[in-house]
Amino acid sequence: MAGPRGPRGLATPHPEPSRGGHPRPLGGPGRAPALPIPCPASGSSRVRPTRPASPTSPPGRAPGPGLKPPLRCPPPGIDGRGAAPGETGIGKSTLINTLFNTNFEEHEASHFCPNVRLKAQTYELQESNVRLKLTIVNTVGFGDQINKEESYLPIVDYINAQFEAYLQEELKIKRSLFNYHDSRIHVCLYFIAPTGHSLKTLDLLTMKNLDNKVNIIPVIAKADTISKSELQKFKIKLMSELVCNGVQIYQFPTDDDTIAKINAAMNEHLPFAVVGSMDEVKVGNKMVKARQYPWGIVQVENENHCDFVKLREMLICTNMEDLQEQTHTRHYELYRRCKLEEMGFTDVGPENKPVSVQETYEAKRHELHGERQRKEEEMKQMFVQRVKEKEAILKEAERELHAKFEHLKRIHQEERLKLEERRRALEEERIHFSKRKSSCDIFLNQSYMASGSNIKKDKDRKNSNFM
Repeated sequence: MAGPRGPRGLATPHPEPSRGGHPRPLGGPGRAPALPIPCPASGSSRVRPTRPASPTSPPGRAPGPGLKPPLRCPPPGIDGRGAAPGETGIGKSTLINTLFNTNFEEHEASHFCPNVRLKAQTYELQESNVRLKLTIVNTVGFGDQINKEESYLPIVDYINAQFEAYLQEELKIKRSLFNYHDSRIHVCLYFIAPTGHSLKTLDLLTMKNLDNKVNIIPVIAKADTISKSELQKFKIKLMSELVCNGVQIYQFPTDDDTIAKINAAMNEHLPFAVVGSMDEVKVGNKMVKARQYPWGIVQVENENHCDFVKLREMLICTNMEDLQEQTHTRHYELYRRCKLEEMGFTDVGPENKPVSVQETYEAKRHELHGERQRKEEEMKQMFVQRVKEKEAILKEAERELHAKFEHLKRIHQEERLKLEERRRALEEERIHFSKRKSSCDIFLNQSYMASGSNIKKDKDRKNSNFM
């Protein structure tokens, strides 16, 4: 799936993707030219997060070994993106700082995260007249959990998200990939602990799930904690386990005659055993980056002590263009192929005959048109069915309301009749009471008149007797 390229170190520009509305055929290049990262000068680079850095080496300072130029002169502005998975405290930040000869601004993360989270930080470095926009993706909390079974998933999801963003930009009708900020990961430095006799299950599981998504370069961290003989046996054991488990790591390309010999030799040294340090120690008459112990000094840039120089030369100075190219032509194209196949776009038809994008598009359009009509018919039938169900519910509710109304009306009628009956009875009782009251009044009047006449007669009788 390799696309066209020129000599190592400088990419041959690829033709711009077609600007039509249809995806281009699978496996085509169609990308902006990849750009290599220059080797940083020892003690000279400066950094600012997401802002242009200040000028580089002070005048008169002798260049360090990191000032070896790449095989071709790089352009004045380039991007580089890398991930650094590994257990907490294994020396990832220190090695990255040493690789680019810069103390990146890092805030110490908590080691008690419930799950793995990725933190991407972008820096702008400047070396001579070359500006480098470097993005480093740290895996915070990787390997800190009790259950590490799914620790690799956030890394896979992040890489897929960057591929998906690039794919969506490609599929736009009006797109400009040359102005698009490409966030795909070019390289994954996987840090392996120097302890034990083999790879941990977490390391194997993670690399197995990443090898088809990113260029993996395994490195043995803190190589100064293991003897040379043990280190050599450990390297052989690691490579054997990777092969047995089908893990495909990045191999430095040997198809370019100018670097085939050195890359073939460096492939024999994988995985690189590295030591990182930003401390300078005086050795002889010069200051070198080293780690000082009571028993001696481990020089970072001494190839007899570790493989740091080999890693820097291979990663930054020699093969960065190939890393970017492999990211696009291998890993991204594999992701793109799978996504387009999910969408119905394939290179071959049912009879294994080549199919053009236009034919695939027309077939897919016809299929989607038929599916749309089928779904419209289903929706119509569903709508009619729901209307019928709703009408039945409304009719039932109407019948219940009518029955309730008749019941209440009947109760009201019965209550009204009862009230009328009681009113008549009360009226009759009132009339009867009025009659009795009248009779009683007449009787009382008669009694009063009779008693009054009797009293007068008694008086008259008494008066006559007295006289």
